[in-house]
Amino acid sequence: MSILFHGRNKQIFLNKLIQKYLIRNDFSDFSSKKSKDLSEHQKKVMAKGLPKKQHLPLVQNIVLVASGKGGVGKSTTAVNLAVALKQELGEQGVGLLDMDIFGPSVPIMMNLQGHKPYLDKDNKMIPLVNHGIHCMSVGFLIPGEAAAMVWRGPMVMSAVQRLILTTAWPELHTLVLDLPPGTGDVALSTVQLLHVTGAVLVSTPQDVALADVRRGATMLEKVSVPILGVVQNMSVHRCSNCGHEEHIFGRDGAVDVAAKLGVPVLGEVPLDLAIREAADAGAPITVTQPTSAQAECYRRIAVKLLDRMEQVKKSKDGT
Repeated sequence: MSILFHGRNKQIFLNKLIQKYLIRNDFSDFSSKKSKDLSEHQKKVMAKGLPKKQHLPLVQNIVLVASGKGGVGKSTTAVNLAVALKQELGEQGVGLLDMDIFGPSVPIMMNLQGHKPYLDKDNKMIPLVNHGIHCMSVGFLIPGEAAAMVWRGPMVMSAVQRLILTTAWPELHTLVLDLPPGTGDVALSTVQLLHVTGAVLVSTPQDVALADVRRGATMLEKVSVPILGVVQNMSVHRCSNCGHEEHIFGRDGAVDVAAKLGVPVLGEVPLDLAIREAADAGAPITVTQPTSAQAECYRRIAVKLLDRMEQVKKSKDGT
């Protein structure tokens, strides 16, 4: 049997249908509640069909680097943060997992484009290593930089699971996950699949980016992922000729958001030509100019992040 609706009648029918669904599944006030306020029924509905959370046996900490929107320098932050963590941790391992299925950046930024991972005896992929960082990306598995991943939701979920669970990660103190922007399938699948230490939110100071950061923070709260802190990227532009500073994207926006979220500001990074050039060349500024003021920004962020990770872990353990 089919029912035909036209114009306004169709819209009224759809609105009522959606409203009934929300009421039946107790989602009517979902957007205004945090995870701790969810009813038992809501939790059961959210858990339907989800895979059991996995531990990566040799990985001590998993840190998400997330942003509400694209273009805020999240991948540049993730790459330089991974290198800075390695510099702070010395012999302890650090990994970098590029979770941006549709626009992977790690192969270029880590100068690994064109390289393919080998398989170990268990048919798991061995991460590629450069600058001391163990790296994995879907960009290593597709033919050429211009190849497009034309995938729908179920294929994306499958790719996420395979990328995470069929990689032979060595002993790592921290695995940094560079998430795609927004709060879509990849971000949700990742936090539902892994026991995550926490997330770092990256934003520019401008209002458009900050609004999306708030949405990202809400999503993380709903899935019980601690927010480790906020990085304000492109905080100020410094002229390479005269040194004049100008706040192109506004001033202290991400700092204000962090205060409202009750989380620390891990650091601020300037809008700087050298950072961009180093990323494009596949040699992060933390590698090529480790004593520069720009690299020092990332080193300070890494130090604060390590402290914050310990605080969160102790809080979870009740110590």
